Amino acid sequence: MNLLLLNHYAGTPELGMEYRPYYLAREWVRLGHRVRIVAADFSHVRTRQPPPGTQVIDGIEYQWLPTPAYRGNGVGRLRNVMAYLSQTWAMADELARDVRPDAVIASSTYPMDNWVARRIAQAAARAGVRARHVYELHDLWPLSLIELAGMSPWHPFALVCQSAEDAAYRHCDLVVSMLPKVHPHVTARGLDLRKLAIVPNGISPEEWQGAPAPLRGDVAAALAAAREGERVVVGYAGSMGLPNALDHLLDAAKRLADAPLGFVLVGDGHERERLARRIADEGLSRVALLPPIPKAQVRAFLAAIDIAFIGWQRVPIYRFGIAPNKLMDYMMAGKAVLHAVEAGNDPVGDARCGLTVPPEDPAAIAEGLKGLAGLRAADRRAMGERGKAYVLRHHAYPVLAQRFIAALGGC
Repeated sequence: MNLLLLNHYAGTPELGMEYRPYYLAREWVRLGHRVRIVAADFSHVRTRQPPPGTQVIDGIEYQWLPTPAYRGNGVGRLRNVMAYLSQTWAMADELARDVRPDAVIASSTYPMDNWVARRIAQAAARAGVRARHVYELHDLWPLSLIELAGMSPWHPFALVCQSAEDAAYRHCDLVVSMLPKVHPHVTARGLDLRKLAIVPNGISPEEWQGAPAPLRGDVAAALAAAREGERVVVGYAGSMGLPNALDHLLDAAKRLADAPLGFVLVGDGHERERLARRIADEGLSRVALLPPIPKAQVRAFLAAIDIAFIGWQRVPIYRFGIAPNKLMDYMMAGKAVLHAVEAGNDPVGDARCGLTVPPEDPAAIAEGLKGLAGLRAADRRAMGERGKAYVLRHHAYPVLAQRFIAALGGC
């Protein structure tokens, strides 16, 4: 098939997030399909920005559209979104003619690219090609903005998102959701459940082969210091924003000041500087917070810790399920996981690879960490092996890419 993927924030392992478009597309190319990804040349989630234009990466055709740079979530980001959408809208006939897509996949986190996807599919139909319109559902916008960020449902941006989401459910041929429990939401908004398929986030097994890239010196030193006195090391690798609930981990670390535990956190995000000040102001001497490491070094970091932490806020939207990338990495690394969550699904519980405790509860997090730290190292390794087996069975990108194609074949 010819597959056209619209993803504003698409990246590559070298450029940074988002990774899912790359990994799915690479597997599709290996299966014999042609894939073009149309993305913006500037995205806040990438570590490096590509030049505008076209290039082929691992057999994937990337088309980078020129968009203005921005910081934060204000007017600058909105201008960036509008630049991407207006260009793809204007290119509908060109994309339909050049790609002759069998499927046009709207995959940009926000739902407005569904309007563009439908326009391209209609242009393809006029050229005699049946192009299925697919909505790849990442987050439930505008519901995520309303429940997580406190945006009013009557905010103009929320109303635009809602209009786009509802139109997608009415008109698309297929919804592929990363969230596993969206059924009540999408049916309430008008989707026929026969058009719904679940394809969660995953990992690329080949990236876990061979020796990992060596750790940056400051991170290696922090891990060594955290282990002094035969302490058990708790690690976190990922974004540092409010949704990641790292304040509650720091609260737990404070409660565990006399326990044989060390904490090493690596990453970046809006909350990083404030968290660093808090660690310093409160004298949390056993907590090290360091800048983000390249993706290639994450394996080495995870290999050096004993317990991996992932936390969430207690918010209603997680009733529709969660699909965190970093949890897949934790499990693939064979680590025991402390998961602070209340959601519609729990991969840690399903895989029996750690402990799940209530979110936003420092006492519960502290007790969970003590419980995992008190186990024999062999028992933690057994937990980790169960997690790795679970990920390889259910979350490897070669498996997920074929599941996506199978869903396309049924619509």
